[in-house]
Amino acid sequence: MFRNGHGLNGRAAATWLALACTALLAGCASTPVPSEQLAVAASAIEQAEKAGAAQSAPTELALAREKVARARSEAESHSGKPGDSQRLAEQATADAQLAQAKTQAAKADKSVAELEESLRALREEAQRPANQTPENSP
Repeated sequence: MFRNGHGLNGRAAATWLALACTALLAGCASTPVPSEQLAVAASAIEQAEKAGAAQSAPTELALAREKVARARSEAESHSGKPGDSQRLAEQATADAQLAQAKTQAAKADKSVAELEESLRALREEAQRPANQTPENSP
């Protein structure tokens, strides 16, 4: 049947079989654990914590922690779709970086408010007459 031109010859059939097996094995192979992304996410969370995000951005920090825990769980159990654990780790990194940015913004806002208060006090003092002190003012 293969020699009369109505089918594949033995060599072509073997090639197609090898390609099909390779594709099948590639499809069944587990996706690698995204250890680099998990390490980056863990580092970003640690930096956010050190910056004070637990007080200034607790929601974002909690999201980052939850996503990195889910990413680790999915990577270890190979549950979920391929790439889910990597995507979660990347999202955890972004959430931690957002928490850190919000914390830095809150600290900057506090510094600005303190400087404005100092400037207000200096302006008041500058507007007083030279011989008038707070003790003998009317």
